[in-house]
Amino acid sequence: MKGASHSIEINASPEEVYEVLVDFEAYPGFVPNQTGARVLSREGDVWRVRFELSVVKKLAYTLELRGTPSLSLRWTLIEGDMMKANEGGWLLLALPDGRTRATYDIAVELKGFIPSSVTNSLVSTTLPANLKAFKDEAERRT
Repeated sequence: MKGASHSIEINASPEEVYEVLVDFEAYPGFVPNQTGARVLSREGDVWRVRFELSVVKKLAYTLELRGTPSLSLRWTLIEGDMMKANEGGWLLLALPDGRTRATYDIAVELKGFIPSSVTNSLVSTTLPANLKAFKDEAERRT
């Protein structure tokens, strides 16, 4: 399974960053290549969300996401068009100056014969762009 991890510092509190992370249906408005997001169910801090992504081709997948407010958001794949696995999450660390260090990790395995360039693009290339998108959105909302 191809994986990656990256951290970024955000000029917003962990509470403010967490609120952006769990605003799933807003993702298409600020996350690159995200074309859809619909919450299927929610029980407390556990969500099932159907996402649509357009990278080379359109992908649809459902994740179960478990949050710990202001601290973390973790997910696992429930089902996906072309994914065998998709696991990852966010870890939020409060910095002394009111900012947040957000660490994002993801591991993805695609079904069938998929060129490694597609998997690498999904995981490695889009990761910095996604982090910047969440940083920009959290800072815009504060």
